[in-house]
Amino acid sequence: MRDAKLSFKDIDEVILVGGSTRIPAVQELVRKQTGKEPNVTVNPDEVVALGAAVQAGVLAGDVSDIVLLDVTPLSLGLETLGGVMTKIIPKNTTLPSSKSEVFSTAADGQTSVEINVLQGEREFVKDNKSLGSFRLDGIPPAPRGVPQIEVKFDIDANGILSVTAVDKGTGKKQDITITGASTLPKDEVERMVKEAERFAKEDKEKREAIDTKNQAESVVYQTEKQLKELGDKVPASVKEKVEAKLKELKDVISPGLTQAIKDAMASLNQAVVELGQSVYSQSGAPGAGPTPGGADTGPTRSTGKSADGDGDVTDADFTESR
Repeated sequence: MRDAKLSFKDIDEVILVGGSTRIPAVQELVRKQTGKEPNVTVNPDEVVALGAAVQAGVLAGDVSDIVLLDVTPLSLGLETLGGVMTKIIPKNTTLPSSKSEVFSTAADGQTSVEINVLQGEREFVKDNKSLGSFRLDGIPPAPRGVPQIEVKFDIDANGILSVTAVDKGTGKKQDITITGASTLPKDEVERMVKEAERFAKEDKEKREAIDTKNQAESVVYQTEKQLKELGDKVPASVKEKVEAKLKELKDVISPGLTQAIKDAMASLNQAVVELGQSVYSQSGAPGAGPTPGGADTGPTRSTGKSADGDGDVTDADFTESR
């Protein structure tokens, strides 16, 4: 009910299924939890047997007018910069399903990426289950963030997962097929979900810290690149101010103080806006100047859709495989 975002008031009727629901204590628990009188008009044992027979008929191909929908028990995703899990297919997604997102590189000149496929609900790779990994090689050397690597997750009705990575610049492709991605034992799924709930607040804080640090490093990279490209077009006083704000941001990145990093980024972005204004005022062109260096840094989520029409496009970073 929590996953479906429903409350007991949304329930019209509770039908008891399974032999153990004959126990008076179970029926009383249903009354207390739901505030409704349970429906005991069906034979709880026969219902289970009939359901199993219907499913057997569907699997054998003898029954074609009934569709049984399965779902992914846990989220599926991949590892991105900072050892975090980026979820592609959320848990309880109806099968079959296909989703894709676009990622980029984390370092200048990076020519390969390691795709580590994960399953779980935690924010970090170490706390989730690795289903397999593969490497996409042959990416042309380019500045970080320039290569576009589309990663597509396809999971069929039988729970077989196929993950494909394509470098959009060269068309080079690599993939992996994983069986049993949706057949974890029930107790294992419950354990992983409960762990995710127990550590949700702690994981969220750590994830925010890593995402903020990643964003700050991208802001520094973009700002330094912008200063280099503009060169003498930037007035000395403006350049000194931007460089001072850059140093302030660099100084707080290493200690990892999230709020201090956010404050320093905001201060730097303001200085970069002034930089843009000064450049445009010198050239006599209208407008307030270019967007601050940190405005388009990742990981960020855009409003665009993936090629199959399902899922947003994400600009995130892979760590470099060596």
